[in-house]
Amino acid sequence: MDESATGSPAAGSDGCPLGQFPCGNLSLCLPQLQHCNGVQDCANGADEEDCVDNSGWPHLFDAFMKKNVSNSMKVSTECLLEVLPEECYCEDRRVNCNNKGLLAVPAVSGNITALELNSNKIESLQSDEFIRYGNLERLHLENNRITTVSRRAFSGLHSLKRLFLSQNRITTLKAGIFRDLWNLEWLIVDENRITSLRQKSFEGLKSLFFVSFLNNSLEFIPKKSICMEMPRLNWMELEGNRISSMRSSSFQECTSLTVLALRGNRIQGVEEGTFDEMQSLIDLDLSVNKIEELSPSLFRNLHNLKQLNISNNPLTHIYDNQFDSFVNLQSLSIEDVEIPNISIQMFRSLTNLSHIYFKRFEYCGYSPNVRSCKPNTNGISSFENLLANIILRVFVWVVASVICFGNVFVICLRSCVASENQHHTMAIISLCCADCLMGVYLFFIGAFDIKYCGEYNRHAQLWMESLQCQLIGCLAMLSTEVSVMLLTYMTLEKYLCIVFPFHNYRAGRKQTLFYLIFIWVLGFVIAVIPFWDKQTFGNYYGRNGVCFPLHSDDMEKPGARCYSTGIFLGLNLFAFIMIVFSYTSMFYSVRKTASTARQSVLNKEVSIAKRFFFIVFTDAMCWIPIFILKILSLLRVEITGTIILWVVIFILPINSALNPILYTITTSSFQERLQLCLKMRCREVGARGASQHGSDIFHPPSAL
Repeated sequence: MDESATGSPAAGSDGCPLGQFPCGNLSLCLPQLQHCNGVQDCANGADEEDCVDNSGWPHLFDAFMKKNVSNSMKVSTECLLEVLPEECYCEDRRVNCNNKGLLAVPAVSGNITALELNSNKIESLQSDEFIRYGNLERLHLENNRITTVSRRAFSGLHSLKRLFLSQNRITTLKAGIFRDLWNLEWLIVDENRITSLRQKSFEGLKSLFFVSFLNNSLEFIPKKSICMEMPRLNWMELEGNRISSMRSSSFQECTSLTVLALRGNRIQGVEEGTFDEMQSLIDLDLSVNKIEELSPSLFRNLHNLKQLNISNNPLTHIYDNQFDSFVNLQSLSIEDVEIPNISIQMFRSLTNLSHIYFKRFEYCGYSPNVRSCKPNTNGISSFENLLANIILRVFVWVVASVICFGNVFVICLRSCVASENQHHTMAIISLCCADCLMGVYLFFIGAFDIKYCGEYNRHAQLWMESLQCQLIGCLAMLSTEVSVMLLTYMTLEKYLCIVFPFHNYRAGRKQTLFYLIFIWVLGFVIAVIPFWDKQTFGNYYGRNGVCFPLHSDDMEKPGARCYSTGIFLGLNLFAFIMIVFSYTSMFYSVRKTASTARQSVLNKEVSIAKRFFFIVFTDAMCWIPIFILKILSLLRVEITGTIILWVVIFILPINSALNPILYTITTSSFQERLQLCLKMRCREVGARGASQHGSDIFHPPSAL
């Protein structure tokens, strides 16, 4: 990342360097990462003010609701209607018949102004159903069973301003169905089964301000302009439908439209000129679709746009001038979109931008002119640190120290204390060397965390692509795989000794040395294969800040995903099953022969078999969470980075930390040999001291 992306050389807002923002009216400037992070860093708390993103529709909606609330403040509580169903509630000229089990629209006085019929069992609306209610301004019919609506169902409702038809079973809106609704401002038809919209369905809606068809089954919208019949249309919700394409003709004459929500459809392409006449558009939501490319010229007339959301689209390319038209944009969402060609020039023209949302927190360094950038962390790393969790930042050093000390201690003891089974000792020392590499890996992670402390965001992308990250990731993989294969080898060796005690074959020194060398070579090959072909594996070890390829994501190359799956759910799962099976068989064999066998040849094997539970339990603690995590990632289940971090720093090294204890320090045979060795040393020291004492008697020191 070049230096300009980090915010030093150029001037930012209010006299602060680029990438920093002032503490309100104070002269103090704080970097982007300290604004809107939930921690008060400014003395006056200005860094946590104005952090709510209410650009676009939230601001418009609040203003609209305040206006309507102020207009409806003076309402009488006395019922002013003469005709009223007994089960309903009346206040002023408003009637509430919600959840009364009604099968049809009840009769009420003609001077009614609001009628609520929500959560009943009404199945159809007949012709002239409401013709007597010329003063009706608000009609609620949500959550009924309405399947058919007559073309003349709303005849005579000239004063109606709000019509709610959500959560019914309506499949079509007939032409001219709203012809008499001259003053209608709100039309809410959410969660029905409507498959298409016809231009003539909106005939007569000259005053319509807000229309919502949220979560229907719409597959297309009218070819001719939808605003031809609704010239005052200001707000249109089409979220959660099945619209696959957008024609430029569909939104011609929509000059009053300020909010257009198309989230959660199946849009693959947007025709050139679709938004050309929407000069008043303030909020545009195209998120959660299947759009692969958006031409910069598509937005050339949207100079008043304040909020744009193109998140969760398979966009293959973001142009350098993609956002140049948005001079007044305040909020930009590009979540879950990879931007391999990201640069600081891409967002330089967005001088009024206050909120930006990326897929990766590393991208925030390319928008230093934006005060609030999210996310601040991916759960593994954060703006400030390579390791986002403060507990694990400390714990990584503790685990690394325990692993290295324990394994080096065992290597030294095994080398000094003579053993009857030299072959087993060779395997134990080899296992300790492999486990010690895990401690070295954690030391490196901790060291680089300290190196980038407080400014990791500046180096994140370079770190994950660096040779250092690749090498320590390779080291962790080597340690993990060699340790797994050595444990399996040692387990099978013990299995043969206990389950088949009279078997003549026992591995000699050469065979053992061959197996150990083979395991190390195989582990090395497994670890370095991803370096051989970048086209197949991509940045295999650099997918996250800890450089370990445990979690799969959408941008991971298929070859890398298959390889990782083969290692963790193939080789490692097979090894785990073999270990569990072998220790179970050993335990069964020991119990079967315990009553007749003498404590002679099988003593050492029996002591290990009796402790199989602890060995299998620690293996299960280590590997079962990893297997589950890998399966969930393949199933595209969202996994937080915090979980991955805990697995890599705490769960994965469990075996490396406990193996010295399980396979050496707590074994009775090793303790006996250690005690014997210490006694012999004590005798040697005592004999040497006695000899020295005798020499002093016969040869007293000379006088001064």
